[in-house]
Amino acid sequence: MDIHRLLAVARKEWIQLRRDSRSVILAFVLPLFLLLFFGYAITWDVDDIEIAVLDESRTAESRGVVDALVSSGYFTVEAHLESSSEIDERLTRSEVLGVLVIPPTFAADLAAPGRPAPIQFLVDGSDANTATIALNYADAIVSRHGAGVALQGREMPASVRLEPRTWYNPDLESRHMIVPALIAVIMSIIAAMLTALTIAREWERGTMEQLAATPVGRVEVVLGKLLPYLLIGLFDVALTVSAGMLIFGTPLNGSVVYLAILTTLFLVGALGLGIFISAAVKSQVLATQIAMVATYLPAVLLSGFLFDIASMPPALQGVTFLVPARYFVTVTRGIFLKGVGPEVLWPQALLMLAYAVVGLALATRVFKKELAA
Repeated sequence: MDIHRLLAVARKEWIQLRRDSRSVILAFVLPLFLLLFFGYAITWDVDDIEIAVLDESRTAESRGVVDALVSSGYFTVEAHLESSSEIDERLTRSEVLGVLVIPPTFAADLAAPGRPAPIQFLVDGSDANTATIALNYADAIVSRHGAGVALQGREMPASVRLEPRTWYNPDLESRHMIVPALIAVIMSIIAAMLTALTIAREWERGTMEQLAATPVGRVEVVLGKLLPYLLIGLFDVALTVSAGMLIFGTPLNGSVVYLAILTTLFLVGALGLGIFISAAVKSQVLATQIAMVATYLPAVLLSGFLFDIASMPPALQGVTFLVPARYFVTVTRGIFLKGVGPEVLWPQALLMLAYAVVGLALATRVFKKELAA
């Protein structure tokens, strides 16, 4: 392998890239746009739950329950209902997420020693995730309020008390978990799509004949075409990491150097996969479509980005081991939030090294300089 020939191929690829406005937008604009768009659009935080209240008790005690929910910051009372006949329409039209029903006997039940004072919280379960969170919030707030009312200034006898502490994401902000994983998902998609056009573009523009006439070897062509996109990918990662920290406030607690090393391994594998697809199909349109299907769907659905892998069926859990984005998502979250290094992430590092080797091997194996007779 001749380094001068390799750099000449890289220079030629860079010139072609600059002349293609679509590739320039894909390389430099799209990653930041996707980070900002999905960073703001995707959230699992539920902090503005609209409810209606049917207060049949109309006492200071019932108003105290409603005030406890509102003052928590999680609930907003949108309407006060006059009768139970209004409940169905409110929930059916999705005007509110839930309806709090306080029975007429609430104050009397609360005042009676040893008697429970039940209230009802009806929730729209069509969005199961939000409904579950709303129920948990309401249960915790009402239970805490009820305990305070029952004590009425008396001291509670000694008992077991849970003291929770949350590590790595103390405020439990979903954005801090989403942004690092989003960087991994975006780069897995962008990297493969960028190089998916390289060899196919040579065939469609008729420049493969010129490349075939040169003494450049297959490895030199593959590495030369990969090098500019590797530098672009590293620039995009630096840009999106900076945006994640400055715009979304996501902390970077780990080593920047280790993140750069593992990012390089991942990008080499993803770029090699793109070149493999481009060399195999020889059509820019088809290569782009295959690259999108091969990277976007697995990266979003099977990497642990949106859905917990441990909750998937065993068969799908096995499939996720074939998705490289799974390992990079673990790496970015680990370095960003936990600040861990090679002592923890070495299995992911080895697997991404294998991914890089396989990606380059496939690209070199499939690419042929020879023209069909």
